Amino acid sequence: MIKELINIELSEVPNKGMIIHAIKKYVIKTKDDESFLVNNFSILLIKSGTFRIQLKDTIQDLSTQDLVIIHKNSLCTVLEVKGKLQLFLVSFTTEFAFQNCFKKELVDAFYFFWAKCSIKIALDRKDFIVLSIIFKLIHLLNKEVKFDGLERELQQISFNLFLYELRLIYTKYTSDASANFSRKESLIIQFLTILTIHCKKQHSVRFYAGALCITSGHLNKIVKQITGKTVKSLIAEAIITEAKKLLDDFQLTIAFISEELEFSSASSFSVFFKRHTSISPSGYRSNAIERFKSH
Repeated sequence: MIKELINIELSEVPNKGMIIHAIKKYVIKTKDDESFLVNNFSILLIKSGTFRIQLKDTIQDLSTQDLVIIHKNSLCTVLEVKGKLQLFLVSFTTEFAFQNCFKKELVDAFYFFWAKCSIKIALDRKDFIVLSIIFKLIHLLNKEVKFDGLERELQQISFNLFLYELRLIYTKYTSDASANFSRKESLIIQFLTILTIHCKKQHSVRFYAGALCITSGHLNKIVKQITGKTVKSLIAEAIITEAKKLLDDFQLTIAFISEELEFSSASSFSVFFKRHTSISPSGYRSNAIERFKSH
C-alpha cells in the first residue's frame, strides 16, 4: 500500500503536485522485503500501531507519534507492520513546494528536500497534536475538487503552515542539522532567501550571483543540480507569485503593478505574465473578480 500511495503520479491528482492520505486501516499489498524507489517527497505521521521500514541502509522502527521524512529516490523496504496501523501521509514534488512557499520565513524549510538521509523524529505529545491538526486541515482542504479562489488560497496557507511547523520541529529536535549540509546546499538556501526579499525589484541572474560573490554560470549550475530548475525560472516564479498577490488587490492598476515590479511598461509586464501563466494580467484579474463574486 505504501508503495502505491507514495509513488502516485502527482501530475494527475486534482491538486497537481501534492496529495495527502489519512489511512485508518493499513492494508499490506507490498510483499515482505520488496524494495522500491521512492518517486515523491513524502512525510508520514504515525497515529497508532508499529511500522518497520528500511530506508537505504537504515532500519526505522516507527510507532505512535513518530514522524518520518522520506526523500525522493530513497530505496524503501517495508519490513513489518503490527497492530492497527493508522497514519497520515503527504506526498508532494519539490516544484509544488517552491511554487507554494516563496516566503523568507520558510526558505530554510527547504533543507528537508536536500538532507542526505531520511529523517525520523519521535514527537512529544504537544507537537504530535499540533501536526495532526495541520494534517487534518490539509486533508480536508485537499478533498475539494475545484482548487480555485478561496479554496486554493486556504490550501496554500495550510501548506505554508505545515512547512512552518516542520521547520520548528526540525530545529527543536535536530539542533545541529545545518552541519550536515554541503556548501552547495547552503548556497541554495542563501540564494532563495535573497530571492524572496528582492524578487520584486531585481530580475537578473547577475544580481543574485553578485550578491553571493559567484559567477552567474556557477550559480545556475548549482541551482540546476539541486532543484532541477534554472535560476531564471525560479526568479520568474517568484515574480509571478508577487504579481498575483498584487493583482488580487483590485484597487491597484496594472500600470502601478508593472511599475512596482520594475517592468519598463505595462505591456512588457503583460507579455511576461502571459508567457509564464498563459493568461494576461487583466484576464487573471477578471477571473479573480468572478471568484470573489461567487463567494
